[in-house]
Order: sequence, then C-alpha cells, then structure tokens
Amino acid sequence: MTDMRRTILWVVFSMSLILLWDAWNKHTGRPSMFSPTPVAQQPAASAAPSGGAASAAALPQPATAATPGGIATQAPAPAAGTAAAQRLEITTDVVKAVIDTQGGTLSYLELLNYADQEDRRRNVVLLDQSAQRVYLAQTGLIQAGKTFPNHFTAMTVEDLGPRRLAEGQDQLEVTLSSPVIGGLRYLKTYTFRRGQYTIGVRHEVVNQGQDPQEPQLYLQLARDGNPPPGESSFYFTFTGPALYTDQKKFHKIDFKDIERGKAETAAPADNGWVAMVQHYFASAWLLNVPGHDRLMREFRAAKVSNNLYSIAMVVPLPPLASGESRTVETTLFVGPQEEKKLAALAPGLELVKDYGWFTILAKPLFWLLDKLHVLLGNWGWSIVALVVLLKAAFYGLNASAYRSMAKMKAVAPRINELRERYKDKPQQMQQEMMRIYREEKVNPMGGCLPILIQIPVFIALYWVLLSSVEMRNAPWILWIDDLSAKDPYYILPLLMTASTLLQTWLNPTPPDPIQAKMMWIMPLMFSVMFFFFPAGLVLYWLTNNILSIAQQWYINKKLGVLDLKFSPKS
Repeated sequence: MTDMRRTILWVVFSMSLILLWDAWNKHTGRPSMFSPTPVAQQPAASAAPSGGAASAAALPQPATAATPGGIATQAPAPAAGTAAAQRLEITTDVVKAVIDTQGGTLSYLELLNYADQEDRRRNVVLLDQSAQRVYLAQTGLIQAGKTFPNHFTAMTVEDLGPRRLAEGQDQLEVTLSSPVIGGLRYLKTYTFRRGQYTIGVRHEVVNQGQDPQEPQLYLQLARDGNPPPGESSFYFTFTGPALYTDQKKFHKIDFKDIERGKAETAAPADNGWVAMVQHYFASAWLLNVPGHDRLMREFRAAKVSNNLYSIAMVVPLPPLASGESRTVETTLFVGPQEEKKLAALAPGLELVKDYGWFTILAKPLFWLLDKLHVLLGNWGWSIVALVVLLKAAFYGLNASAYRSMAKMKAVAPRINELRERYKDKPQQMQQEMMRIYREEKVNPMGGCLPILIQIPVFIALYWVLLSSVEMRNAPWILWIDDLSAKDPYYILPLLMTASTLLQTWLNPTPPDPIQAKMMWIMPLMFSVMFFFFPAGLVLYWLTNNILSIAQQWYINKKLGVLDLKFSPKS
C-alpha cells in the first residue's frame, strides 16, 4: 500500500513516454507500436508541368481507373492547337487563391491572416501543387461507360471581371465552362466573399445532346500523405481524410488504411460531407440542397499513386432530358478550424478540430476559454484564468490529496525506521506499517485518487490548447508573441522545470533510495519535452504547477509537516 501511489505515477509517466515515442515514430515514418505499417513520408507527386496540366500520377481518384464510373486519373491527349491552361489568381481580404482552367481545379490557396510558423514573413499555404506538395480541390462529372467533363477537361473563362476584391466590394465571381463532352456542358462558378473562408461553388450541367443522361457530380479533395509543413515531432496530431453522416457520425480515415486498401468510409446517405484535416486547418466539401430535396451521395477514399490519396463525395443527379439543365449549389471550405464558425456551416463540421478521446470534456472547456477571452481580450491571460477556475473547482479534492501527502511525509521517518528494523521480516513489517497508518489515520491512497479523478479534465484542456487555431499568432506578454510556437528564450520551460522540482520536494520522500533518486530524475526527463512544446501549453502547465505548489505549501505549513514529529507508539 505504501508504494501504490508511486506505482500509479510510474505507470502514468511510462505511458506518457510510450505515447510520445509512438508519436515520434508516426511523425518520422517509422513503424508505430500500435500501427505496424504506416505510410512512409515521401516526396509529393510531381508538380504540374508548365502550362498547368498536372501529371497523371499527381491527380487522384476515388476509384481505380478500370472501375466503371470511376473518376479519371489520366488526362486525354491534347488536341492539336489546344491552348495551355491558365492560372487565375483571385485575392480577397483573407485568401489568395489560384484556379486552374484545366478542370477548374482550385490548386492554390493562401491564408493571408495566418503567418507560417517556420518563416513568419510568409503566410500559411493550404492548397498547393508544387514539387514539395500536392493538395487540390477538384470536381467533375462521371457516368459508367461514358466520358463527361472532368477535372482534366480544358475549360474557358466565361467571366473576366475583377480578380481582386476592391474596397466596398463584398464578393468576386469566376465562371468557367467546359466544351460539350458526351452531350454535356459543365459550368462551374466560384464565389469568393469578403471575410470568409467558404467559397460558393455552383455546378450547372446542361444536356446539349440528343439522348437523356444520368451524370454523377463528384466533389473531391486530393492530398499527399506527408505531415503539414512545420509540424512538431514532439506531439502527434491527425492529418488525413475525414467524413461525416448522421448515421456514421464523424469518422477519420488514416492514410495507412487507404494504402492497405482497408479504408472504411460510410454508407450512401442523403446528408454528410467530406474533408481533409490537419493541425489547425481543414478543407471540406459541403452540399447545400434547398428545401427537403436532399440528394443522395456516395463516399469514396482511394490511393491514387505513390503517397497521394483522395476523399470524395459522388452525387447522382436526376436524369437530364435533351435540352434540360440541373444546378447544384455546394460550398468549399478551406481555412482555420474556428469551432463556432464550423459548427454553423454544417452538422458535425466542428469535429474536424480534433480533441481525441476527450471531446466530451474538451468542448465545454473551450467554450469557457472563449468566454474568458471575450472578457479579458488576451488568450494567454485567458489560459491562466481558466486554470485558476479549474483549480478552484477542484480545491476540495486537491486539499484532500495534499493533506494525505502531508501526513505521509510526517510518518515517513517512522516508516523508514520500520523498514530498517524488519527488513528481513517483510510480513511483520507490513503489519507494523498498517498499524501506524491506522493510528495516525493515514490513507496511503488518499493522495493519489483525488489527483487521478482530475487527470481526464487536464488532459482535455491540453488538447484544447494544442488544437485551437486561436492560439496561432496570439501574443501573451513581452517576448511571447505566439502561443502556438515554442518560447524563443525557453524562459517558460525553465520556470516549468523549476516548479516541477519544487513540487517534488514538497511530496513525501520514498523510503527506497533508488526510488527517491528516480522521483527527482522523472520531472527532469519530463520537463525536456516542454522546451519544444507551444508556449500556450507550457503556460498552462506552469500555472497549474504554481497553484498546486501554493496549495500544497499552505496545507503543509498548516499541518506543521516540516516541524511535526511523531513519537513512537507503544
């Protein structure tokens, strides 16, 4: 019983090291302990040649090329005299985007209000098609046994209006039109709005042939399997496809499952969306159908080529007679994971902000953190205030734990004396120890259980701070100008280390000399990680430590532990 609390702490510490090591393996492409064959990090698929036509390997599909009705993976040979694809640059107050006239693909999107963490002079780039990265938003039409306009089709620009949002202007529109292929003409209109990361995409399909057609509209996101640029090696966050339906709920798909052909998607439904998720940011196709006419959609995920994957929704359209047209309104979201705004866009979309297993605790914690930010106007002080509120809420539990620790510290000399006296009689030693605990009303587990109860809450808060894009570029005080980046001068990690050592000194000293040494080494080892953690996370742990030390010191002084001596009982 004496060592039970330390045993639990050792288990927690050991599991932390295991999970950190596994996250490092996932980040570097080495085999994971929990998933033995992850996708190796590799160069992205080859970039588009000059003129904008992407190589066949660089463009994904949610079905194999041989599958009837699958999305094309190879561009047809260009006809003689075909003009090279254009790249249309669109700039609003929050994004700079590039639309490729080959298929009307959105091939580049830069977030103008978010600085790159590796080079603060640059902005975050999500969608891209370069030698280093492939991340695209594509659409087109398919039908089994037929060829229709798709994301390889050369399209022409119908609207050559302004491409930069002017002062007083609320939106920009760009319309692209395909030639008639298989009897169908496909028109796609992008609408960019001021202050928004949602892009309206209207799809108009016109049957200009003689025969009726039953096309399917696909909405696809394609991405390489590499971690986002600048991702830390000391903590793991999910990168990959995700989908949502009312029945399946939020479902993440690992690249390694797609690689092995074991990706699980969702059954066809008349609701839902698909997304690509990474730390802080996401992209998603949302299908907006007015009224109660909810279109069915099929969900597909596939490996396209080496280190290139896709997630898609395929929407069967009602039959089109000759001369008829059909319009489908969709929304493409590409931007930061701002929880409240995502929740307003579509059911479950806020879940792309990945809290892991502790979502049920993390969501109310973020709500409270956001309310504190509204009141205080600074995310750093909001973190401090939230930890203060949590410590106040758990004051009674902590006081019980610290009183138990103080009593354990007080009886430690008598326990050490017993260990020396009965070191060759373990059974008698246990009996004498239990006698002392009864006489002094000490519960060996009393210092551990109250702390264990709080662990899920503080782990949930850890994920709130790690996942919240609001921390990016958010200053606190003085040298801390970005709570999502590590402390440039390592002041917070050094204070964190010092506070951890002080807390160790306040705890009861283990009677075993080796255990006693390890109880000092453990905090030092654990503190090393905080030198590479975001400053907001370190601020949270430091505040928690300082408040814990203050409460523990107060209780120790109140109980007189430093001067308290127990005389042997007869």
